[in-house]
Amino acid sequence: MGRLLFLGVIVVVVYLLIRYFSKRTSDKESPIKAEDMVRCTHCGVHLPKGECVVADGDCYCSEAHRRAHADQPE
Repeated sequence: MGRLLFLGVIVVVVYLLIRYFSKRTSDKESPIKAEDMVRCTHCGVHLPKGECVVADGDCYCSEAHRRAHADQPE
């Protein structure tokens, strides 16, 4: 009976250690957030929404492409 109790305590300790270390590794990965991707109106390249240049509701990959697209005749 004593061996069975000892084995049960070992299993519980291993389970708690696994939970503790898996929770610590998942906390380190959480700062990485997914961001929506948008398409440049001028050249078509895809980039994160936070990095695009927005003008008149359109997204551009750079200020140069925003100017180039604005200079094009419609």
